[in-house]
Amino acid sequence: MPQVSLAEWIAASQQGDCLLSFPTDTVPALAVRPDRAELIFAAKQRSQTKPLILMGATAADLWPFVQSPVHPLEPQWQRAADRYWPGAVTLVLPASDRLPPAINPIDPTSVGLRVPNHPIARHLLAQTGVLATTSVNRSGEPALLDFAQINAQFPNVKTLQPSEIDRLERSGFANPPPSGLPSTVVQWSIDGWKILRQGNIEFRSDAS
Repeated sequence: MPQVSLAEWIAASQQGDCLLSFPTDTVPALAVRPDRAELIFAAKQRSQTKPLILMGATAADLWPFVQSPVHPLEPQWQRAADRYWPGAVTLVLPASDRLPPAINPIDPTSVGLRVPNHPIARHLLAQTGVLATTSVNRSGEPALLDFAQINAQFPNVKTLQPSEIDRLERSGFANPPPSGLPSTVVQWSIDGWKILRQGNIEFRSDAS
């Protein structure tokens, strides 16, 4: 069955041999351990020209994947993260050598990063560590917003049992509905921030 307990879901994330899905503030995520990112490209029939993003529970979890030693422009990156995370903004930054090339096969020197504004998502990511993510859909089709549809169209993708989501809500982790809109994607360049995709959050360049 694709719906599993929380313990089984966490264990699957660590094994890295299967795909997972979990709720976020934008659309449900399709996720896998970063070093197994090729599984997402295969499942979605996704072009390698479309990189995945790394999602983490906190900015501190994501910074090791950013260029090191400390880049002289890091204060601008930190200010943008402080302003927009958690939230629906993806920051594309120079990647460190820790980034698995399969995350961005065409240009492994850059990486998209995001901390979702969704308490359950961050709770899960705090236990799994950083995951490679994207939306749940076949390439070129609309993102799936309902876990029943996800289970039907992607029967090998593990999702949490509804009772587990209910238990997390009762424990105090909010579960806001997905906005259905993609994150705003911005990339740092020598000229500053460049908007690659406008989502439901307006990114102000003076965040740098």
